[in-house]
Amino acid sequence: METKRPTNPAAEEILGGYFPVLDHGFVSLVDYMGSDEDVERAARVSYGYGTRKVSQTRGLVRYLRRHHHTTPSEMVELKFHCAMPMFVARQWIRHRTASVNEYSGRYSLMPLLFYRPDLDHFALQSPLNHQGRRPEHAPAELYKKVIEHWDRVRQEAADGYRWMVEEDVARELARIDLPLSTYTQWYWKIDLHNLFHFLTLRADAHAQWEIQEFARVMAGMLKRVAPLSYEAWIDYNVRAHAMSRGEMDLLRRLLESDAEGVRPRDGAESITLEDFKEFGLAPREAREFLEKLQPTDVPDYELDLSRMRSAEELAAELEEAVPGSFE
Repeated sequence: METKRPTNPAAEEILGGYFPVLDHGFVSLVDYMGSDEDVERAARVSYGYGTRKVSQTRGLVRYLRRHHHTTPSEMVELKFHCAMPMFVARQWIRHRTASVNEYSGRYSLMPLLFYRPDLDHFALQSPLNHQGRRPEHAPAELYKKVIEHWDRVRQEAADGYRWMVEEDVARELARIDLPLSTYTQWYWKIDLHNLFHFLTLRADAHAQWEIQEFARVMAGMLKRVAPLSYEAWIDYNVRAHAMSRGEMDLLRRLLESDAEGVRPRDGAESITLEDFKEFGLAPREAREFLEKLQPTDVPDYELDLSRMRSAEELAAELEEAVPGSFE
């Protein structure tokens, strides 16, 4: 059936397809409303859909992003179906700008699926980042012992859940000992502006690796819905950095500008970490400033269509994770 709604063929290609994330998770683009043209139409309050050149749309989209005019991008929405471990969901839900409907363990039986990190992503606590892990993986022997512990705890929790349900204990009580590694699901609908904010934080290398994996897949879906807005987000958010007052003062010390452009200031000397104190920058701020000046690669969020699976295939796997005695 034909539609009068604006669509994007690249988005239509993946609509309703499921992309695996982690060991049992997934992300699906269930629906979307609008694309780059709708951002432009909202900004211009225009009825001339399809009458402007792509270059004109691109120029306006980039101008809006560059100057933080956000309301036009709020007119585009994306709706996702996602499955993730509960500890990822608790990080995710901190972004309070979406409409969310989560799987109910009071109404439905919980599929007994648990997240298990592989050795490459099992690490010790970082001595610098108090909420993160070291970049290198922990010793394999420790990993083996932890896996044995997790398997034992999860098996006991799963057996307890199964037993209580069989004894007709209320599902809302039977579930309460399931660990944070248990998978949950939700429908998550968000506008384009707030999705950019979510992805900027959660696709960043400083975010927990597990939620980064979800953010990368969602960024690939966004790229297909609104490619010009995606490009502007990469240029003005992902590969760009805000500068503090101290950092701007520091750059002015090193550079001078006039009508001809910007060039090194005559007699400018290299600045050490100690010199940063003069500009009110703490050691951590100094390190972050230096990181901002390092060249960065363009992230590759392109979706691998060979990994896309059908809803029926995913549903069958979830049903298998609910023991037959629960039927």
